[in-house]
Amino acid sequence: MSEIISWIIGFFLIVGGLLSLVATFGVLRLPDIYTRNHAASKGATLGIMSILIATFLYFYMEHGHFNSNLILAIVFIFVTAPVAGHLIARAAYNTGVELSSESVRDDLKDKEEYEKQHS
Repeated sequence: MSEIISWIIGFFLIVGGLLSLVATFGVLRLPDIYTRNHAASKGATLGIMSILIATFLYFYMEHGHFNSNLILAIVFIFVTAPVAGHLIARAAYNTGVELSSESVRDDLKDKEEYEKQHS
């Protein structure tokens, strides 16, 4: 049983590390604040959550220590990180930060034009 748990913990650690690494490359390589924000909020959130799950499993399965703080941290990150990413992107859009020239669609601009026409 301990060998299977070790493999599961290792899997979560590797996945968490890879997701965090991909998020880092996304923040460095993507063209504008909106795509960078997406990479940071999604990749880093899933990466950190995977690492925290591995930590929880390690202490619970190997040492028999149930740590409710880790559960609370996982829930807190799961709830707050996507909301924070959304609010940062929305604030950037409302202050006039331009999209990249490679962007294909601007859904918020279309919505604003539609509301102006029908109000």
